[in-house]
Formats: sequence, C-alpha cells, structure tokens
Amino acid sequence: MFIGRENELRFLNNCYESDNAEFVVLYGRRRVGKTETLSEFCKGKPNVFYSCREYTTEKQLKEFSQALLSWKPKVKAYAESFADWDKAFSFIGELEDERKTVIVIDEFPYMCKNNPSIPSILQIIWDTVLKDKNIMLVICGSSMRFIEKELLSEKNPLYGRTTGIYKMLPMPYYDAIKFLPEFSDEDKLIAYSILGGIPHYLKQFNSKKSLKDNIIDKILTKGTVLYSEVEFLLRQELRETSIYNTIIEAIALGNTAFNEILTKTCIEKTKLSVYLKNLIELGILEREFSVMASAKEHASSSKGLYNLTDNYFRFWYAFGYSNLSELENDDAIGVWEDYIENSLHDFASKSFEKVCIDYMYNMNKQRMLPFRFSKIGRWWGMVTKDIEGKKVSQAEEVDILATDKNENKYILGECKFRKELFDNAELRKLRAKIKFSEEMYYYLFSMSGFTDAVIEKSKTDKNLFLVDIGKIINDVV
Repeated sequence: MFIGRENELRFLNNCYESDNAEFVVLYGRRRVGKTETLSEFCKGKPNVFYSCREYTTEKQLKEFSQALLSWKPKVKAYAESFADWDKAFSFIGELEDERKTVIVIDEFPYMCKNNPSIPSILQIIWDTVLKDKNIMLVICGSSMRFIEKELLSEKNPLYGRTTGIYKMLPMPYYDAIKFLPEFSDEDKLIAYSILGGIPHYLKQFNSKKSLKDNIIDKILTKGTVLYSEVEFLLRQELRETSIYNTIIEAIALGNTAFNEILTKTCIEKTKLSVYLKNLIELGILEREFSVMASAKEHASSSKGLYNLTDNYFRFWYAFGYSNLSELENDDAIGVWEDYIENSLHDFASKSFEKVCIDYMYNMNKQRMLPFRFSKIGRWWGMVTKDIEGKKVSQAEEVDILATDKNENKYILGECKFRKELFDNAELRKLRAKIKFSEEMYYYLFSMSGFTDAVIEKSKTDKNLFLVDIGKIINDVV
C-alpha cells in the first residue's frame, strides 16, 4: 500500500497536465521514497521507467535503448540498441502520443558517472527535439551533491532547461506513523524518533509486535537491513568514513557546538569545517541557530549548533555504533537492557520537540493559532533578570518560540516527553524564562497529559493552550 506523498504527487500531476513538454528533476537522499513515488505517479499513464545502474557507458546505453525500444516493437525488430546517446535521447521524441508520455530516468547520476558528456548531449536534444513534444521527462537522483552542484548549477548545460525541480524530504510524522497503525500513540512517536520519515526504514518495523522486539530484531541484530544501513549510506557517498564516523558519533552523543566537536574529535579545525560542510550538503547534518539570531550570527563560523537531521543516524550512533562490539557478539538483548531501555524517552524528547514544531506549522497553515507566525524554532540566549534587587544575566532556553512578522506577538512552547504530568511549577518556570512583549501565548506539549491544576488554569487563561499526544497525532487535516 502506498502511503503519503500527496504534495509530491500533486506537483508531478500538475506538470503532467500542462499543455507543454515538461522536464522535471526530482531528487532527495537515498531511501526517501523517490522511486516508489514516481512509480505511483506513473500508474495509468503511458510511461517508460528506466533505472540506471553502475554500468559502463556502453552497457548503460544498451539497457536504456532496450527500455525505449520496448515501446516500439516494430523498431525493436530492426535494432537492439542505438549507436550513440544522441540517437537514444532523440528517440524519446518518437514516444509521444495523444496522451502525454512519461519518461523516467531513475538514478540519473549513474548514467553520467562514466560519461560526463551526457548532460550536454541531453541539453542539445532537449533544445532541438524534445521541448516541443508531448512528453514529460523526469530525471531522478539520490546523489544530492551531484544534482545540486553539477546538474542544477549555472555552469551545467542543463541549467535553465528544467521546467520543474522538486527536492523530496523525509515524510512528516503524521504520514510516517501511518506505517505503524497498531502502535500506541506513545510508541508511534518513539518509533518516529528512531526511524524518522524514511519509508524504507518504517517498512522494516511490524506494529503488531512490541517496540522493544522491533528494535532488537530489526536494528540491533546482525544481518538485518537496518543494522548495516548507516555504513552502507556513508560508503556510497563519502571517502574517509572513519573520520565521518568519529564526527557523527560525537554529535549524536551531545557535542553540538563547533568547539565541542573539535575537542571531542581532535580533528584539525580547518579540516573539520570541510567535513561538517560535506555532511550538511548530504542532508545528514544541519546547522541550527536560535530562532531570533541575527544575520551576523548566521555569518559567524563559530556560532550555531550542529545537529543530525536524520533520526536513524542519531539513534544508531547513540546506541548501535557506540556498542558495536556487543552487537557483533550477538548481545542485542544486553544492549537493549543496559543502554537503550531506560534512555529511550530522553532520546525521543529531541525529536518530540521537532514534532511539536511541525504541529504548530500545521495549525498555522489552518489559521488555528492566536496569530499567524512568520518564524518558529528553538530559542536560546542570555537574559538579564532582577534577582533580589540585582541585575543578573543568565542563560535560558525555550523549546519553541514563534513570532509574527512585526515581532509584536509571541508564542512560547514547552515540550515534555516523559511519564510525569505537566504541572504548575513547570508552567511558572516557562513564564519566568523571558518576556518579549505584552502579547505572549503559552503552548504546553505533554506526552502524559497535565495535572488538574494546569487544566483548570487553561480554562480561565485565554493565553494558555494545552496539547496532549492525542492532539499531536490526530489534529492534522
């Protein structure tokens, strides 16, 4: 059963229904679901779907030719392969019909790997032959650096030729949890904090079994798909994997500032900057700034925090990679009992904050908040307070801060992913952290719910909103 990807399918169908030839680039990290989405899109449409492999250019041309010729049996009777790439790409124009024909070239970077001239050839054929045909050409790729730096950059021949560019991201939580219908709301969010929005990962879990059994059987056990997934992905994209392993593990274990990573890894400062940049380009890392940070802070190389954007990378390096010796000795149950079982809620709390921000985005889109915000994210900084008649500066953090475009109205949010109820003391603590304006609203997010006192207060305080796990899971339209 195909799940989610409504926006991607809407984009592709809008392109298909246009009156012109379409040349679309769809790309995103490996395992994000590009091929499945394109396959779903192609259903019921005349199409040629070719998946490139790591072949020699001669073998690639032969396989691509046969995929095209299979739609023209009369031509195939006289030729098994085109003489060159010019003729192969030109033949795409012969596939047009009354209904627009879709031609998908999946993993296009493999086609270019042993023949860097292919983008130039395709550009010429598009300009001279294909742009006036009743076709939709889709090229797809997982190598994001190749797509963004080579294919779509100004220096590349295909620059400006595409009619649509779509970068696929991992699924949002409200689509991801549809893969796990039998889990409780709590376990759905914990599973999402581990697997993220990657369909390939989510399909490995069986929601009819316990979360514990899934983690032990599908992640911690040698020979399973997820056990070797991180190593496979790194080797596909990077050299010097031992260095990248060191950096990613340091960040997964909580060293997120540049100087902390520098101290933990002992990598030369200038080289570390390059390695971090490479991981950001691959979508494995992100550089996070406080939501109210200035342009000057964004420009500073020493500011910001480095976070793993991929939930599974974070889980594997926090619990799998750091205990690899035990796992290699088939002690998956021991790793679960000693390192994971009692730390899972703390681990999931960081992802829970992002889920709560996603919830706020959805409420903002539906105009179900006190005001429409223009920026949202985590906030941290120094705050000056009057304590016993003295001005004291102290560091404060807020899980969620949102503000309108004029920065006159603010929402502060606190996220608690734990067994205890959210109580009045924590509400008072949030209110005391910082006050940006007279119009302040407070959103409390809690996995376990709220004390009676907090619930009663929310009935009379129009600036206080309570969001439990049921709302987070179900309040999405």
